[in-house]
Amino acid sequence: FSTTKAMAALMLARLVDQGRLTYEEPLADLWPEFAAAGKESLAIGDVISHQAGLPGFAEPMDPKAWFDHDLIAGKLAAMASMWPPATAAGYHPMTFGYIAEEIFRRRDGRTIGKALREDLAQPFGLDLWIGLPDAEHARCADVRRPPAMPDLGPITEPRRVAFLTKWASPGGVTLAEWRRAAIPSVTGHATAPALARMMAILACDGALDGRQFLSSEAVRQASAQRIAGSDLVLPFEISWAAGFMRNEGQWIYGPGARTLGHSGWGGSCAFADPDRRLSGAYVMNRQSARLIGDERARRLIDAAYAVL
Repeated sequence: FSTTKAMAALMLARLVDQGRLTYEEPLADLWPEFAAAGKESLAIGDVISHQAGLPGFAEPMDPKAWFDHDLIAGKLAAMASMWPPATAAGYHPMTFGYIAEEIFRRRDGRTIGKALREDLAQPFGLDLWIGLPDAEHARCADVRRPPAMPDLGPITEPRRVAFLTKWASPGGVTLAEWRRAAIPSVTGHATAPALARMMAILACDGALDGRQFLSSEAVRQASAQRIAGSDLVLPFEISWAAGFMRNEGQWIYGPGARTLGHSGWGGSCAFADPDRRLSGAYVMNRQSARLIGDERARRLIDAAYAVL
């Protein structure tokens, strides 16, 4: 689920590092259609820190539509923001992936999933996928859904469209089709060691296994706070970096104020602590109803820090 967003954010950071993208450039310069309905001033860093005001769709649609990237990207480009753009963050559970994918495709030419395999997973031997080939499906653990929806607090319109409509998330397809789908907000497949090693890049100043994947400056830019405060979709105070959750204020990834990471619905998470040069990850197949801060992961993280 949403731990996938850490993969997407890392690949966007690599484009920034290569000088092919900046977090401050208006998204409409790259994606002209996105300027519609008053969104022309939104920067790339704004939209990947959940400030675009596009957390979901109010109008009914077939849940299968989520498997058509161009259709969803077109709907997002044409939409008006649900709050004044770049004034507050409101988590984009599904739509983040389509915005990130459109940015990446327009600047790199590949999908995020293809670049993830070619530039990171294969060179470093990491079991990371966004869009899982059929040959890998037999290795997957089947997810057991939680008994209840997460507690979202009072139901506002942004929360309703993000989570509570019948079309708020993909549906109407087989499990195999879900696993094949390359949606960089939710359909990542990975092992915990692979996620932990991926996050080591952010914990160790851009390096993994003695090889530089990002520069120190790219890590700094990706990790810097872009907005903080009461999230308009999640019922939490959150500090957002460039696609990552910052630990300060939540304290769900150990004691480090500069630690950052991402969590996924039901319990998964991945994090990087640059002060201790430590990274970690947790995945499971039995989901809890927690959106972030699952107790099982927190117990393991706290135990790891206790022996440092």
